[in-house]
Amino acid sequence: MSNNQAIMKAIAAALGAHGAWKLRLRTAVTTGSSNVTPAQARCDKSCEFGKWLHGHEIDAATKHGMPFKVVSRLHMEFHQCASHVLEKAIVGEKDGARSLLEGEFTQRSSKLGQALTKWRGELAAERKAA
Repeated sequence: MSNNQAIMKAIAAALGAHGAWKLRLRTAVTTGSSNVTPAQARCDKSCEFGKWLHGHEIDAATKHGMPFKVVSRLHMEFHQCASHVLEKAIVGEKDGARSLLEGEFTQRSSKLGQALTKWRGELAAERKAA
């Protein structure tokens, strides 16, 4: 599998996995509990995409590229915000957690999704041009 194909596969998996976070957080807000701690949610290197993103599979040229840098930053911010939602949810601050979930978290999630989709599109265009 080429480097571009591996990246595109990881991006597709990340889009699905990170989309599931909203449901996980909404459940935490409703129930006041979660099987993930805020500290675990904060760690952007512990999800499968984060392990791949910070791992050794990606070549140096890709890691120095703007798409990688943007996605890495947005991925970190996504996890930080998810952690903040969980912090509020598990101490019973439902209104604050819900507001954060529907506001900042949704915005960060959307930006991450857009950046991933853009990166995937750029890689697909490179494949066609090659």
